[in-house]
Amino acid sequence: MHETLHSMFKRIDSCTDALTQVLEAAQLGGRLSASISVRAPWGLRFGHVERLAGFHVVSRGVCWLLCEGDDAPVRLEPGDLVLLPHGTAHVLCDDPASEAIDLHAYAANIAPGQTLALPDGSGLECALLCGSYSLSLDGRYPLLHGLPRLIHLRAAQIAEGALAATVRMLEAEAAQGAPGSSLVIDRLIDLLFVHALRTWLAIQADGASDSWFGALADPVVGPALQAVHADPTFNWTVETLARAVGLSRAPFARRFRSAVGEPPLSYITRWRMAVAAGFLEQGERAARVAGRVGYDDEFAFAKAFKRVRGISPGEHRRRYAGASAGT
Repeated sequence: MHETLHSMFKRIDSCTDALTQVLEAAQLGGRLSASISVRAPWGLRFGHVERLAGFHVVSRGVCWLLCEGDDAPVRLEPGDLVLLPHGTAHVLCDDPASEAIDLHAYAANIAPGQTLALPDGSGLECALLCGSYSLSLDGRYPLLHGLPRLIHLRAAQIAEGALAATVRMLEAEAAQGAPGSSLVIDRLIDLLFVHALRTWLAIQADGASDSWFGALADPVVGPALQAVHADPTFNWTVETLARAVGLSRAPFARRFRSAVGEPPLSYITRWRMAVAAGFLEQGERAARVAGRVGYDDEFAFAKAFKRVRGISPGEHRRRYAGASAGT
């Protein structure tokens, strides 16, 4: 017998961090792609890569960013940070009219973290830290829901908080190349992602309400999301979630869908399958995993998993077993 909703929500309030769980399911992996110092005129083209988010920090100088499909370039100044959650193709340059080279092709033989020397001129200098985040195909949802193509945080907005401290430490580690820097840089880049999103959300306020991060802050939808993430095995229904947050069924369902991007039951199933995928990747068999995500019937679980993830639980498990054997 499951615990009562009252005691469950009391426990959830004290221990759940849905953002942490979603980041773990996304298998977020950050790395510093390049430390760049270049003089005008120069231009770098970053192509779209599936399941890859990007970021840039302007350490010194001024440059411009042009997102694919956008007419208006964005001016970046010292201390600015940009995050491209969806891996949108873009160009960084000293001037929108400058010719751009393809960074991926040019830097193919550059070791991660190594300063990249580019064909440039004798004009004003610009120094950048450029990095990326790999996101698992399955983990992309719901993390990126509602996020814009470009998040631009100005130096004044970053101020002296945790994000500013993370940027300073990242710049120092990238410059020093001390023993263990590679590990430290990886951890700092992960922190940068979380702090950048927190900062953006705080700045946006109501403007972020259409994102998953905005949904977490919603006084009605947020507790419901926390509840689902805290115990995916519970027999959640629209009625139980609505009652727990003090709304009737229809208004809650509308508010949830508007904030999260899909109906409550669809979200619950998708999250259960994300949790199940993690267990399968650890080598657990489908019969055991089914019970761990709230299914009494292994066949019903297998059907739901294939509908959401596109392959059977057994295929998913074997795929990761094969990948592990090959490393």
